[in-house]
Amino acid sequence: MTAAASRAVFLDRDGVINRNRDDYVKSWEEFEFLPGALEALQRLAGLDCRVVVVSNQSVIGRGIVTRATVEDIHRRMTDAIVQAGGRIDGIWYCPHRPEEKCGCRKPGDGLLRDAAQALDIELASSIMIGDAQSDIIAAKAAGCRAVLVKTGRGVEHAARMPSSVLEGVYVAGDLAEAVACIARLWQESSMPHEVSRGADHESCPIG
Repeated sequence: MTAAASRAVFLDRDGVINRNRDDYVKSWEEFEFLPGALEALQRLAGLDCRVVVVSNQSVIGRGIVTRATVEDIHRRMTDAIVQAGGRIDGIWYCPHRPEEKCGCRKPGDGLLRDAAQALDIELASSIMIGDAQSDIIAAKAAGCRAVLVKTGRGVEHAARMPSSVLEGVYVAGDLAEAVACIARLWQESSMPHEVSRGADHESCPIG
């Protein structure tokens, strides 16, 4: 890592920070932090890294909510995180529908690369936490390491994810466990290279 560049923890939003909804999070009233998420974000704020949210928000492109509504949700989310002792250094989101074939929607790595350029982040030193296969593919495409959490869609995606995608990915129970793993990783400068499919978090040697 260069003297100027920073490492980052990239976070998917729905299913990692807040509860995922089949009908999308359409207002602040529908936004619900997952248990332990605020405490995990407080701990993450104490690590030497950027904290960046990268989220697909096709709810905009589908015409369900406006960009202003999504940004209001993000503002309120950030305020709540700060009040709990955490921080968010930036939020990048993709407003497009999948069929638009944009360069920013995960599993593409456009959001991570845009954030890295704006915040001078070294992607090879960074980690992505997500609950879906698209998060893992985006992380690997950007050159980041990846953690899959079992909240949100995590259990379902871990069960069907090809071993070639899951290889090298740490599977954590939730955001709190993922952050604890990262804190230990950066303390010891080591990380498990493989986690077997469906492995319980207790099997992680650095958890």
